Formats: sequence, C-alpha cells, structure tokens
Amino acid sequence: MTESVNLDVLSTRSGFNNAVRHIKKTMDIAARAGAGNLGDILYELDDEELSSNKIGLLLRMLLVDKLGYKTASVNLSAAVDDLSVLTKEFGKWNGVDLVAAYFHPEMGLLIANPKNHEELAAFGELRKRELLVMYAGFQGRETDDNCQKAANFALNLFEGAKVSVPAALTKGKFTVKKVSKPKAPEAAGKKTKTAKSSDKKRAAAPAKKSAAVQVKSAGGPARMTPRYAVIVRNELFHNGNVEAWKKIVASYKAKHPNLEVFIYYEMERILDINSLFKWGKVKHGSAIEFAVAGNEIQDVAKLQRYLAQGASPQFEAFLRGPVNTVLKLF
Repeated sequence: MTESVNLDVLSTRSGFNNAVRHIKKTMDIAARAGAGNLGDILYELDDEELSSNKIGLLLRMLLVDKLGYKTASVNLSAAVDDLSVLTKEFGKWNGVDLVAAYFHPEMGLLIANPKNHEELAAFGELRKRELLVMYAGFQGRETDDNCQKAANFALNLFEGAKVSVPAALTKGKFTVKKVSKPKAPEAAGKKTKTAKSSDKKRAAAPAKKSAAVQVKSAGGPARMTPRYAVIVRNELFHNGNVEAWKKIVASYKAKHPNLEVFIYYEMERILDINSLFKWGKVKHGSAIEFAVAGNEIQDVAKLQRYLAQGASPQFEAFLRGPVNTVLKLF
C-alpha cells in the first residue's frame, strides 16, 4: 500500500512529466553540488518549479546522504535582524562549506549560502522560535569533527553568542564566490525595474528597518516586502472597515493573482480579516501591518493608500457598487 501511494503521482501524464523534470533537475544540481555551494547553485538557477518541499528533499539527499554534511539545528530563542554582521564573519570561514536553511512562517523553506550577503539577506528578519538548520561539509571530501564544530558555532552566532573559531575553519578553498541570476529579457527587465523604482519612491516608511528581500518561496522565486504599518484612523476598526479591507485585498489579488498579501496585528499573522473586528481591541491609533510576496511586486504604495483609507472614517467608498463584485482599484 505504501509503495502504491508513493507511485500514484506517476499514474497521470502530467504527474509523470513533473516527476521526470524533477529527476532531471535534481541530477543536474547533484552533479554541481560536489563542486559548489548548494545555496549558490539554487540562487543562480532561480527556478520557479523548485518549491519549498522539493528543496527540502535536495537538502537531505545531496548534503546529508551524498556529501555527508554535518548538521545542527535550533528553534531561535530571539529574533535576528542584523544579518550583515554574520555574513562578514562567515566570509572568513574558508575552511568549510556552509549552507543555511530557515523555515520562514509564510514563505516556506529558504536556503542560502550564509557567506553570501545577498542570499542571507533574503531571509529577512529571522523570527523567534522558527527553525534554523546549518549544514557544514567539504563538497565531496570526507567530513570531520571540524564540520560539526562549524555547524554548532554557526548556530551559536545566530543566537547572539560569542565563539572562538578554530584556525582550521578559516584556512581553505571555500571562499565567497560571486553569484548571479539569469538575466531577464532586456525590455521586460527595464519595465520591471522602472515599476519597482517608482513603487519604492512612493511607498511610505515600513514598520521595520529591513528592506524588501529576494527569496525562494513555496511557489518558486519570489520577494517579500517589509511589513508596512497602516494606522487605524476610525474610532474603532469595525465591521465596515473589515469589509473595506476585504474588498481592497480582493481587488489587489484580482489584478495581481500571483501575489500574496499578508496581514499582521501585534506581531501575529492574521489569517482571517474578520478576526480584527471580532477581537474588539483594534482601536483608533492602532497599527495593522501588511506585506506583499511574490514575483514582480507592484502597486504596494497604492495598496497602502487604499488600506489606510479603509481603516479611516472614509471606508464607505469601498462598499459601494453591486454585491459580490470585485472593485477595479488597481
């Protein structure tokens, strides 16, 4: 029965073709993994089909089973927002290859070479209690005790502890290499760049210091904005405000179906906007945060303006029109 369940995916043409593509892709990555950092390889591939689940399988199959990397893991005891200091430190560890895996609560499993600033910065702020796993090895050569020490020391640094790094971890060939993603078509690239630049100029200051990040999401290559704060200007974020927000978000999703809007209140993600009204404590002056994730993010500043109006006494503007219709706001 177990074997039958595992092979069910091959019973359809699309499932079989997906499996074949995954196997071919895995073989290509496996051939490169013995001579390069897995985080760098995935970053350069920038492949939309490499979902969070598939990347997790690669970690086990390639790093642990094939290359014998040592591992260490921790549920972070505190949030980590300054990753540049860590990147600088890891950049000195030329004696060992490192791969970091972080389980982002919204974006899924993220992989990075912690020696590469752009890759590690893609994690954004590492949140308290989320799982972080470090892999350390020699890209094909047999590992030793120094690899286990490296994995443990790396976690200690993420936890804010001070460590004394052995000389064996600083001398070797595993230096930081320049990585780059495949270039998009020139015309599309110019258009996207212009849109992002314009959006960036119009957007209000984010609630957190971190900049928008480029990450691998559960749906493929994506970036996630920082959390932007929307201040409630109504006397209470009541049912009318809730309905306005639902219509605004629905309009945004209709225009940008590949983008996702995340809403937060008091540092917790809100899965149902209705709960903001049911709680009965989102009052005048409270801050509700939102973030957008996906590919080629657009209209964030406009979304923020509409949400701000929806949290104000002017929310009724979004409740006009036929019932069950999607507003054309974007």
